[in-house]
Amino acid sequence: MATLSYTHRFIPASAPGRAPLLLLHGTGGDENDLIPLGQTVAPGAALLSPRGKVLENGMPRFFRRLAEGVFDEADVKQRAHELADFVTEAREAYGIEAPIALGFSNGANIAAAMLMLRPEALAGAVLLRAMVPLKEAPAFDLTGKRILILSGSMDPIIPAENAARLATSLSTSKAEVEHISLPTGHGLSQQDVTLAATWIART
Repeated sequence: MATLSYTHRFIPASAPGRAPLLLLHGTGGDENDLIPLGQTVAPGAALLSPRGKVLENGMPRFFRRLAEGVFDEADVKQRAHELADFVTEAREAYGIEAPIALGFSNGANIAAAMLMLRPEALAGAVLLRAMVPLKEAPAFDLTGKRILILSGSMDPIIPAENAARLATSLSTSKAEVEHISLPTGHGLSQQDVTLAATWIART
């Protein structure tokens, strides 16, 4: 395992032709959290799974928040650039292509911020329970990138309007966005897994 700027796990590809996944955990997760999900939705793909550097009451996150749903946007920007730099390091160290981000909650939000600030770092993204990470993002171009957003219609943390606004913002920036709202809350369901696997298989 290479020594890079984030504590991480890397699992090499065992099947040719699959895009690598960048696994981005939610609050309180770590580099092991989404490995089983990654292996389920993209069997044989290379998996790159970093641990968020920010601690909230001892729980790893990818950026600071001021309250539930209220982000420290200066920190969001700094951490998105840091994470994009890590992806560049990892691509060189492990010889992989630009990955598809597979992020949950806080991990989905940092992936969305990377798409806005460093779009070249990602080939696309599966955003599970994501919300708008930046109130005012610079102009960005996502031409050719595919993005799947899976929201929960009963999610107590993310208003439906917020998730819809994120989808619109990414679409306006020329990404090919598929936004599906599932009859569930903030946690993941089997439907999330099935839809993500089907979408990734088409990529």
